[in-house]
Amino acid sequence: MIRVLLADDQGLVRAGFRMILTSEPDLEVVGEASDGLEATRLAEAVRPDVVLMDIRMPGIDGIEATRRLTRAQEPPRVIVLTTFDGDDYVYEALRGGASAFLLKDAPEHQLLAAIRVVADGGSLFAPSVTRRLIERFADVARPCLAPGLDELTARELEVLRLVARGLSNAEIAEHLVVSEHTTKTHVASLLQKLGLRNRVQAVVLAYETGIVRPGG
Repeated sequence: MIRVLLADDQGLVRAGFRMILTSEPDLEVVGEASDGLEATRLAEAVRPDVVLMDIRMPGIDGIEATRRLTRAQEPPRVIVLTTFDGDDYVYEALRGGASAFLLKDAPEHQLLAAIRVVADGGSLFAPSVTRRLIERFADVARPCLAPGLDELTARELEVLRLVARGLSNAEIAEHLVVSEHTTKTHVASLLQKLGLRNRVQAVVLAYETGIVRPGG
């Protein structure tokens, strides 16, 4: 059973999400919060696997709440949901440790798929947002060394570049002619060395540091 916490300042929105989720046999809504502070406190109490987090909320917004949640010793996965897909919000949410970013008007099946993917340890965000983010990173990134980057092996650096290009573990394994298990090991190792929460943060770091460029 996947335990889900809903965080949104609009009661009708939470009710809509709750209706969708409770109809699924493998999903359980374990709490609801109307602002970011309540979300962080409730998450500590009910220990959800996944938090559906609205970005714009009074007081502590969803971005700051995401940062606080992902700093916990056993953090939940966070899916950021919003009606506003501005680059600044997307960028900060992903840097903050969100595992997925979806617009609130995303189809129901995408929302359910996102919950299951991130609960299983994966990451995802809307392709249209991805393209804009990559363009933005290409414009603002300046090559620099991130902590732990010089500790990566040549193979781990190669895997990081492939992750940043959007390849799955299976695709990376095929590209490098190695097993998928070996690829997972490389990904886990580079995330640990770089102190990253998930693959999305690895993509952000790769473009911020200039390790990869659009089309590169």
